[in-house]
Amino acid sequence: MSTTTTLAELPSLKGQELGRSSWVEVTQERVNTFADATGDHQWIHVDVERATAESPFGGPIGHGYLTLSLLIPMWSEVLTVTDATMGVNYGLNKVRFPAPVPVGSRIRLTATLQDVEEVAGGLQVTVAAVIEADGAAKPVCIAEPVFRMYGG
Repeated sequence: MSTTTTLAELPSLKGQELGRSSWVEVTQERVNTFADATGDHQWIHVDVERATAESPFGGPIGHGYLTLSLLIPMWSEVLTVTDATMGVNYGLNKVRFPAPVPVGSRIRLTATLQDVEEVAGGLQVTVAAVIEADGAAKPVCIAEPVFRMYGG
């Protein structure tokens, strides 16, 4: 499920669930690539044998910030604003990682439009984002991303 709308119609969707993304698999290769890109090679992420033997999670887990970074491609599946010519990430009001993401699990985003405000040339959109792992009891990430969308 996703939402397609225009900048003019977007404020009327405030408070509504916009949709869910497809599932994204968190593979060990993806975790290792993220570790290389960020320099975060903590053993709970990249040392499969040690993480399986010693970590409280029973195996390697994805980085919290990897999960957060995947919010953007998942978000692009949830909302299409047909007359927006540019969008930027404006920031995050808050982020929490209530549960780990075991390597090999699948995650997806459910997004609700929390607020819409006018800014010069466009709209500022605040989203209630919940990322879940398939079969997990608790969300793996809860965030309030803020985006700015501009029209032409």
